[in-house]
Amino acid sequence: MVNPDATCNVPRWLSIIGIGEDGVDGLGAQARQLIAQAALVVGGARHLELAAPLIRSERVAWPSPLHLAFEQIAARKGQSVVVLASGDPFNYGVGKQLMQRFAPAEMLCLPHASAFSLAAARLGWPLQDVAQVTLHGRALEGIIRHLAPGARILALAWDGSTAAKLAALLSARRMGRSRLTVLEAMGGPQERVRSATAGAFDLSDIHPLTTLALEVVAEPGAPVIPLTSGLADDLFEHDGQITKRDVRAATLSALAPMPGELLWDVGLGSGSVAIEWLLRHGSLRAIGIEARQDRADRAMRNALALGAPDLKIAIGRAPAVLAELESPDAIFIGGGISEAGVFEAAWSRLKPGGRVVANIISLEGEARLIDLFGRHGGELVRIAVSRIEPVGRMHGWRQAMPVTQWRVNKP
Repeated sequence: MVNPDATCNVPRWLSIIGIGEDGVDGLGAQARQLIAQAALVVGGARHLELAAPLIRSERVAWPSPLHLAFEQIAARKGQSVVVLASGDPFNYGVGKQLMQRFAPAEMLCLPHASAFSLAAARLGWPLQDVAQVTLHGRALEGIIRHLAPGARILALAWDGSTAAKLAALLSARRMGRSRLTVLEAMGGPQERVRSATAGAFDLSDIHPLTTLALEVVAEPGAPVIPLTSGLADDLFEHDGQITKRDVRAATLSALAPMPGELLWDVGLGSGSVAIEWLLRHGSLRAIGIEARQDRADRAMRNALALGAPDLKIAIGRAPAVLAELESPDAIFIGGGISEAGVFEAAWSRLKPGGRVVANIISLEGEARLIDLFGRHGGELVRIAVSRIEPVGRMHGWRQAMPVTQWRVNKP
């Protein structure tokens, strides 16, 4: 990120202008003047066509990869450059990428109404009560975490096929009675608003520039992902390598995820801890370290099914595989703490102030944790869980194997 204080006296030579489907008719006088006077105008082919009546200089359509255009923009520093974007450039738009390359003091942003704002206005939905997500360039399964009874969701579509794919996903998850509204090309002459239930979705010829509005209706027993830590074990496909529900809830509490942080899950297994970490907040990231391909594949299936498609998996054995990974803010070691060098390699890469949580059930593993506790401090916790089970015609408590948990912060 560029330091804005370093260029506070630089003129605002780079203008980011939001443009809608109404083209130049929807632009204010300042935006029109900036486009007309620009030495370079950059944008998508559709944006350049919409603004064509005003453009009197060089125009560049976004190349692939995008950063090639950033180099062309940087070469014009000090001249007047305009970047055209859809709606609000800082709402799932190109503004974020530009901010990473250029200083805020160099930029002037004139946003248009975002697709979310337009959709909310069409439907009469208060935006503060609506989940706003994007499916453009992202896995469809990312919407699963938001699918709760009564929820209202606005989602940016990837293309004209996204609505039918979402309807199929909803039907498969016993939410076929949910109402799906397709808002196409809002603000322009091709605008169209149509609705159908997910289970009877039959809309066709859908414009690629579409926003989807979803009102969720869930049948009894539909797989809804709750907001709490400690999801039911049967929501995860596993081969026995899973941190069980009650211990997992305590583990997430000890890991204490905060927005924007990265977790390493060493010994990924079913992926349950990493997945629940990701579900706590949309900005969180997680890398699972797993030696076995079959378990890595299983963890990824769980991540998709539970709405955490952003899980990254590094195949290989710790500690060797850890050297190439981005430094984490928190580490969970659910297996391998007794193996030589695993903790030491992980600890050396952990950011200052980061947390390590390790769980173990074996006596040998517990001895290792006690040794580490003696050298690094932290706290040791014994977690013992008992469940009611039948005993003949009566019931009694059956205790699961106790788990020793070590929690420590890096100075």
